[in-house]
Amino acid sequence: MLFKRHHELPTHDQALPGRDSRPFSVGGVHAVLGTPIEGVIPDGYQEAVFGLGCFWGEEQTFWQVPGVWTTSVGYAGGITPNPTYEEVCSGRTGHAEVVRVVFDPAVVSYAQLLKVFWEAHDPTQGMRQGNDVGSQYRSILLVTSPEQRRVAEQSLQAYQKVLTQSGYGQITTAIVDLGDYWLAEDDHQQYLHKNPYGYCPIHATGVKYQPE
Repeated sequence: MLFKRHHELPTHDQALPGRDSRPFSVGGVHAVLGTPIEGVIPDGYQEAVFGLGCFWGEEQTFWQVPGVWTTSVGYAGGITPNPTYEEVCSGRTGHAEVVRVVFDPAVVSYAQLLKVFWEAHDPTQGMRQGNDVGSQYRSILLVTSPEQRRVAEQSLQAYQKVLTQSGYGQITTAIVDLGDYWLAEDDHQQYLHKNPYGYCPIHATGVKYQPE
């Protein structure tokens, strides 16, 4: 391999080629919420995408938030089109494991979802979360509008202050525009609902987010 997969993102030349169509099928209905996990977003609702480590446990964290209409897990922030889980885990797609959240902003704001994001993981660890090591586990916010970017950047600065006061280092979370979002395989959707004894550790710092 031409790069250190655990600590570096591949270039376009190093990335796997992927494919033109999805190599697997995904169930159409959320196993917990009973809503579609893909398709048209309802009028007035918004989309947000978060990467904060293993997506199994983090999807459960978000589907429990009032105002969240549906969630799904997938791959984003990388290069390879229509990747598989195995390809993402190889480090050669550039993608992170992410949770896509469709929410009603009249009930829960993007800023409130960011509080969930910051408090559910350790955003200072770089290309890992605990023992889950690799670029697919990196902390990343994939924004869908200039307003989301503004709110995300403000929240990062605010959380950095309280993390520093608690003895943590610099936040490594990337804030990037959402490009392609590729749904993960059906087995990964609502994984901890389908596998209630499944293993997916949460690496929260315990430091509360205090917006300014």
